Amino acid sequence: MGFTTSANKREGTPVKANDLQLLQCFSILKIKLQLWAILLLMALSQSEAFDPLDPFGNITIKWDVVSWTADGYVASVIMNNYQMYRHINTPGWTLGWNWAKKEVIWSIVGAQATEQGDCSKFKGNVPHCCKKNPIIVDLLPGVPYNQQYANCCKGGVVASWGQDPSAAVSAFQVSVGVAGTSNKTLKLPKDFVLMGPGPGYTCGPAEVVPSTVFFTPDHRRKTQALMTWTVTCTYSQILSSKYPSCCVSFSSFYNETMTPCPSCACGCHNKRDCIMSDSKRLNTLGINTPKKDNTPLLQCTHHMCPIRVHWHVKINYRDYWRVKIAVTNFNYRMNYTQWTLVAQHPNLSNVTQVFSFDYKPLVPYQAINDTAMFYGMKFYNDLLMEAGPLGNVQSEVLLRKDKTTFTLKQGWGFPRKIYFNGDECKLPPPDSYPFLPNSAHEIPSFYSTMVAIILSLLINIMM
Repeated sequence: MGFTTSANKREGTPVKANDLQLLQCFSILKIKLQLWAILLLMALSQSEAFDPLDPFGNITIKWDVVSWTADGYVASVIMNNYQMYRHINTPGWTLGWNWAKKEVIWSIVGAQATEQGDCSKFKGNVPHCCKKNPIIVDLLPGVPYNQQYANCCKGGVVASWGQDPSAAVSAFQVSVGVAGTSNKTLKLPKDFVLMGPGPGYTCGPAEVVPSTVFFTPDHRRKTQALMTWTVTCTYSQILSSKYPSCCVSFSSFYNETMTPCPSCACGCHNKRDCIMSDSKRLNTLGINTPKKDNTPLLQCTHHMCPIRVHWHVKINYRDYWRVKIAVTNFNYRMNYTQWTLVAQHPNLSNVTQVFSFDYKPLVPYQAINDTAMFYGMKFYNDLLMEAGPLGNVQSEVLLRKDKTTFTLKQGWGFPRKIYFNGDECKLPPPDSYPFLPNSAHEIPSFYSTMVAIILSLLINIMM
């Protein structure tokens, strides 16, 4: 018995039950494919700011309203860097937003707005900033005491959480006018933009959260903010730059060949303005002064990267092996304060000693311990100088062998990933890694057995 659809009734062509079921299956499959496509697009859009080695890393900006004023409020703004190995380097952070109404900033302590804007309608007291979209920067060290606020005035430099939690914070206090004077009338700022110091961060909307609780110095009394909201910003290297900012080269004690950084690993767009290491221009006064737009002045190299990380497999012991790590700066206009280096290698779970760097294991997933963070020792080598004779830092690392995770064969002595200051570096292609000299010329066991048999027969005949 056949079934007839409304379209086929006019033509009188019956549709079999099997055909109808097939059509239904195709319709269901089409819907599922559309749903999977939507989910895939959502996952890709969210993965841009996802770091698998620091899955919970972000910068959280918290606003605590501490008092109401006649026409607004006073808020404490605290920026916490919860990223394990990505800090904010000089020239520091820049924070901007849009006001929801016609708010102004009457005063600010511990920071300043870069522009005042048009405050001509105010008589007498003139606000600090009247712009609809103010841009705030940190104050420099050494400002007068009456302009300082707790955790301010570091030039916008903020350490990473894994390196120094006490320095992974920046704060200022702002007095806002022409605004709401209660929890019901206050409108949250919107469209937050964080530069740290360049692009790369994406900030979500402000969200009201439970009010922050404060303790008095003697911890016998606690108070709370009148209102609290937070803004979360995440980092994406894709948004930060079109090209990598560092590259990796390899060498080993068992192979004379050095594997260099790939050519134009960081793009060759700066090659026209690069400078040779022996150029007389290096004697020019102010050659190392940074530009306002942070334009680099790179040493002419085949890779054209500001930073090169070199990984050298130095010595192979019976139960241990030793690696030398060297970081070289090729930018004549940049020195790196509080730099960080992250390496991923299966044998980093057995680090025995690090000689000239500070070291911390990174274990974002408790079952896997293959990632290590290295950074400079305070007041010794935590400052990587600009390009030149002093523009490098290095250390050796001693690791205990684990036969299940380590072998010198097939390039396993080299890392899977390298990050410098939170950005992933460009590695050479795997087929160019320094391999063991006999790795490509090993005699198969079958042929070695046949040679042994023939030799023994020859010996017997001669005897």
